[in-house]
Amino acid sequence: MPAIPDVTVTPVAYFDEKYFLENLAVRRDGSVLVTAVLQKQLWCVPGPEPHADVAPVLVHTFEHMVSGILEIEPDVFIVCVTDAYASQRSHLARIDLTRWTPGEPVTPESIYAFDDLATGLNGSCLIGPGVMLVADSFGGLLWRIDVGPGGRTATARVWLADDTMAMDPDSGVPWPPQPGVNGVRFGAQSGYVFYTSTAQQVFMRVAVDPTTLEPAGHPEFVAAIDNADDFCVDEDAGFAYVTRHRANTIDRVPLEPRHGSEVRHIAGDPFDQALVGPSSAAWRRRPGDTGRVAYVTTDGGTTAPPDGVIRKAALLRLELQPPVA
Repeated sequence: MPAIPDVTVTPVAYFDEKYFLENLAVRRDGSVLVTAVLQKQLWCVPGPEPHADVAPVLVHTFEHMVSGILEIEPDVFIVCVTDAYASQRSHLARIDLTRWTPGEPVTPESIYAFDDLATGLNGSCLIGPGVMLVADSFGGLLWRIDVGPGGRTATARVWLADDTMAMDPDSGVPWPPQPGVNGVRFGAQSGYVFYTSTAQQVFMRVAVDPTTLEPAGHPEFVAAIDNADDFCVDEDAGFAYVTRHRANTIDRVPLEPRHGSEVRHIAGDPFDQALVGPSSAAWRRRPGDTGRVAYVTTDGGTTAPPDGVIRKAALLRLELQPPVA
């Protein structure tokens, strides 16, 4: 098993206390888009290399909660929006940032409204050109979204539902209830979709048919991991780096089954005040960054303050280096 890397955690930008930063997308220009789920907002931390003296810029405030964000075409993003009180609870919004300058208003365009079956959209990933998967954390399934040219139209259907994706309404964990399927990423080299299930405490994978982009078999257990939220994947090294939201660590998880005993904390143990409530992770987009430099969102302990203290939410930069011999 490879040695644990040396990890440096650097705060990049701070948000107010009780901000629940949920998902993020790294743009081509190096800036980072961040969703704040409870505040119903989309933010941008300007690039090309975000650093602590650059203030986040509000992109848009939605009417309802926002979670997943995915670049469907260059600088065109699909944002997952959920209204827990409407008959059509969730929809997908298109945001075009191709000519956007930070500070300018944007006008999201709703491209698809779900029926009652969609109850909690969360992480998302591309599995092919114009084909995305979206985790429904409270519906316990993955949606397939086929997006039209320019991201202006979409259709949706259930891609996969499995017991490992189910939420646990009786978990006894304080609000919010523990979601089921949460983070989802596609490994283009291996042809597997990987996902976390917070309530079921598992990291899973399922093969994808390269022609139809449908599931090619049943989900496979990869590793047990509690408090898992989102993650980023380094297929060359054979690991996922998983944010453990309520446990305040980032763990390295092997991508192959039968290696579950090799799960290791790589950050946050011992406790690191900068890494409180990590929620999502995405690689920086410079050459050679995959497996080396990632951005991580936190909620500062909004959902589970480790010592009773809620800190400012943050965007962090996570740098991984091989240990010095």
